[in-house]
Parts: sequence; structure tokens; C-alpha cells
Amino acid sequence: MSDEKIPQRVLRPGQSARIRVWDRATRTVRTVFESRDRLYEAPNWTTDGQLLVNGDGKLWLLPVDGPADGPAGSRVDPPAPPRQIHATGLPDVNNDHVLAPDGATMFASANDWHIWEVPLAGGAARRVTVEDGGMHFLHGVSPDGQRLGYVRLQPEGDNWWASATIHTVGLDGQDDVAVTTDPGPADGCEWTPDGEWIVFNTEQFSTAPGHAQLARVRPDGTGLEQLTFDERVNWFPHVAPTGDVAVYLSYPPGTTGHPADLPVELRLVSVDAWQEPTTLVALRGGQGTINVPSWAPDGSAFAFVDYPTDSRND
Repeated sequence: MSDEKIPQRVLRPGQSARIRVWDRATRTVRTVFESRDRLYEAPNWTTDGQLLVNGDGKLWLLPVDGPADGPAGSRVDPPAPPRQIHATGLPDVNNDHVLAPDGATMFASANDWHIWEVPLAGGAARRVTVEDGGMHFLHGVSPDGQRLGYVRLQPEGDNWWASATIHTVGLDGQDDVAVTTDPGPADGCEWTPDGEWIVFNTEQFSTAPGHAQLARVRPDGTGLEQLTFDERVNWFPHVAPTGDVAVYLSYPPGTTGHPADLPVELRLVSVDAWQEPTTLVALRGGQGTINVPSWAPDGSAFAFVDYPTDSRND
């Protein structure tokens, strides 16, 4: 396993990180918080109305109901800054963190390539995954809270993505199950609310490197089904808690991997019609925008992050 660490992302000169919310009833977007000092990523939505994000290798919380945007984007009141969650023993984290159904626990991937359990209120962190030669990147928690869905990377030399498969594992780090075996690469795995499917993105249906499409598979590895079939590169499907729609990140054709700072789209689909997407938001982003489940618990909204620059602050 590689000992190399991923450097923490930082904002570029003139760039900001905007934590934003798309509302399903009004189909509008509002900014909850904007930072020009710290690059925030990957919001999760807590049961008590907060957003969990990462930045500078740490985990942070902020209220969803931040100040509304005033005329021409001006602020009515200054927003409260995110507050850090103090988790003892937790290595620096990346943007793979997911809340457990109990609302009090979260799981996060750290830069030691392991998954950790962390109390949302702070406290001692516990490592879940074992030393098994792989790299573990968390993306989902089963609806019953008993299993974690993760992407297992098995690098070959400098090629980290030589094999990227979907796995599930128990909360004690045991009973690891390979849900997919094709080297993929695959990523972004999470359960549907009914627990019947795991949705994810994969390159296994295409001969063009990087051409990821969305798919689903039963948790036991059966019933693999491709869901999208377009020329764009599609990542990170998130099915709403209501079970009827999903949002995902769509990159321009020809994109390889899930890089940052590209013109991307957030697209909405019915779970019965994945090939008929509606573009909700066009933005500057990609990596960090919507890596993890970010729907409100009632399915009324989802959160995301964009990264505009002074020359394109839209």
C-alpha cells in the first residue's frame, strides 16, 4: 500500500468556497456560508439542521439556516463561521465522510487510508478498517447502520487506480465483502434508502479511459445495471431519502477522474428514468462539490459546494 499522503486542498488566489443549498420546492439556490480563507468540501446534512464539511484535514459543523442572500448577492447579516469538531486520535481527513442513521455518529476516511468512527459531538475516534493491504475510501452507510460501503483501491506502483472496487464491511472492520470485482475504476457507492441497491459510478461499461457512468448493484453483488448512457462523465449519485429522485455530478466529456475547478453540472433524475436528467445548477467545481450524501433528512433540499473565482463569481 502506498505511504504517500494526499496534500490538503487550498483555495487559489481570488477563489472562494461557497457552501450552498438547492431547495426542491422552489428550485432555487441560496448560499449558507462563503469562505475566502479555507477550502471546504463535501457537505453532509445532520438530523438537527447542520452541515458537516471538511477543510484543512478537519471536520466542521455549521447551521443550514445561515443568513439569506440579499439584493444582488449582498449579505443581510454576517454568517456564523463553521466550528471544528474535536476528535481525538483522528488523522487528517479527506472529503469522504458520512453520517450514521442514529444522527450522533459519523464515519470518515482519513489520510492513513482507513475509515474511522467519530462522535458528531466530538471525542475519541475509533479506527474501523484493518490493515489488509488496501486503501479504504468511505462513501455510504447502510440504512440499518450496520455496514459501511467503501471504495477499495489496490495500487500498482504509482497507479493508484489500477483496481478500484466497491466493498462493504461491518462496523467492527470484519466481514469485508467485494460487491464488484471488475477493476473499474468504480467510486461513490451508497445504498438506496430502502437498502435494496448500491448506486455508484464506474468505468467498466466503457473502453474510453475516464468515461464513468452511473450504475447500481444489489448489496450481494448481483443484478449489476448501467443507469446512464451519455457522453458526459457522471459521478457520485445520491438518492434522496424520499427514494424518488437522485442528484449527481456531471463532468464535461473527456474528463478523467473527478478533478476540481471544472465547469460541471448538478443533475436531477427520477430513479425510474435515469436517462432523462434535468440540469439544476451549472457551476465551477467537481472534486469537493458533492462527494458524499448531502440530502436533507426529509429530502426537501441538498447541499453542495462551488468554487468561483473573482473573475467568475456566479
